[in-house]
Amino acid sequence: MDRELFPRERTEVAPGAVHVPDWLDAARRRELLAACREWARPPAGLRTVRTPGGGTMTARQVCLGWHWYPYAYARTVVDGDGARVKPFPGWLGELGREAVRDALDVAGPAYDIALINFYDAEARMGMHRDSDEKSDAPVVSLSLGDTCVFRFGNTETRTRPYTDVELRDGDLFVFGGPSRLAYHGVPKVYPGTAPPELGLTGRLNITLRVSGL
Repeated sequence: MDRELFPRERTEVAPGAVHVPDWLDAARRRELLAACREWARPPAGLRTVRTPGGGTMTARQVCLGWHWYPYAYARTVVDGDGARVKPFPGWLGELGREAVRDALDVAGPAYDIALINFYDAEARMGMHRDSDEKSDAPVVSLSLGDTCVFRFGNTETRTRPYTDVELRDGDLFVFGGPSRLAYHGVPKVYPGTAPPELGLTGRLNITLRVSGL
């Protein structure tokens, strides 16, 4: 990846939606991965999310601060082991505020939710909106491990128009303002593309939100 002919550049994918390649340096990537491994341990650890229709999400998830389940928030893992959700760390909130400042050149909000999704080679995420919060603060997305196709759409429909963005290890994607409620998803993960030195098989996505609760 370091030998590409043209370096990847920061891109405004839509108004208020910005992709910043390689935003996390190597030390931060390692620190985040170590933290994710601790958060994934029970109680209130990594779980399979079940949808109201009886299906399951292929990406597994752990939450911090507030526990998300379709389609609400709680303080306990109501659709899992019932344990109290793990606390949202202050350092992660500061990382989110830094991300918003760098991507959108505005002051970052006080983040209080993290959703960490783990994708194996077969996992996908359908087109959806992050609309269960009572806040319109920008969403911060950080990627670790395998590369994926991140499909970023519009606010009206799950279908076109949309833009496919390649998110790699260390990339940042922020969406707020007119793009805050845009549909988005992950139709494909490229297994085996994580940097070997990271020590991760699969993809981790750390999504930061403001609950407004």
